[in-house]
Amino acid sequence: MNKEELTAMVAEILQGLGREPAVKAADYRNTAPEPSKTDCGYADGDFVPDVTALDLRKLYLVDAPADGEKFKKMKLKTPARLGCGKAGPRYKTLTMLRFRADHAAAQDAVFSEVDTEFAKENDLLPTKTRCDSKDEYLTRPDLGRCFDEHNAKAIAGVIDTPPRVQLVVGDGLSSAAITANAMDCLAAIRDGLKLKGIDTGKAIFVKYCRVGAGDAIGDITGCELVCMLVGERPGLVTDKSMSAYITYKPRTGVSESSRTVVSNIHAQGTPAVEAGAYVAELIDTILKRKVSGVGLHLEEAK
Repeated sequence: MNKEELTAMVAEILQGLGREPAVKAADYRNTAPEPSKTDCGYADGDFVPDVTALDLRKLYLVDAPADGEKFKKMKLKTPARLGCGKAGPRYKTLTMLRFRADHAAAQDAVFSEVDTEFAKENDLLPTKTRCDSKDEYLTRPDLGRCFDEHNAKAIAGVIDTPPRVQLVVGDGLSSAAITANAMDCLAAIRDGLKLKGIDTGKAIFVKYCRVGAGDAIGDITGCELVCMLVGERPGLVTDKSMSAYITYKPRTGVSESSRTVVSNIHAQGTPAVEAGAYVAELIDTILKRKVSGVGLHLEEAK
């Protein structure tokens, strides 16, 4: 039996079963009936709302609550996922969609990078740690805390005399946080310190930056204090949270307890400008007391 005879026999068998054979380049026919479409409330071309635009503080999905109004007032104080309701044994569809959208945004914030023109457009000295890629940055934290000879010379080259305060912007674990908050916060810090007569020198941008890179900058510049704005590890509430790490007498090997931190700088937390004004006051206090971190709190308790 040749190929043509075999093909004809298979076609005859399938036709006897009430099915037409699937032949290459033939017209498409369903082998099973299509499911009927249900009305989702939207037609083709309609705009579907962005679930990430919903205010979690006002999103209350519990059916027939015992005291819904009181719960809503409590939710206004936190963006946490409270009052999500349920559909049988699972979360409601809207809650699941928002969760997945926030998780995707958090991943994007970690793996994306600050625009290559960011430093130039904002008059920052562009530098890079010893990391050569985002993957290496995520897997080798030690390399994100130090500089090679080329970048160390670039930093030293813009320092005429050791500044009292060295301002640093580092991408950290959220590029979105830096793009959204860093420059507004930095401007407020500069203005606040200028009013107090405190020199800040040339601000530095560090790519693939860990907090410890500020210690290496202290070694290079000889500054009295480093203030680093860096993107925080994003969570499900926001992917744009930034922190300010302030270290008095920064040097390689300084303990983490020697840093003073202002965290949760973002639109839903402490706004960037407000945080900048507070950081400027904090820097002035640290310079006067000559201590940061846990030591500052102990000093204030006396």
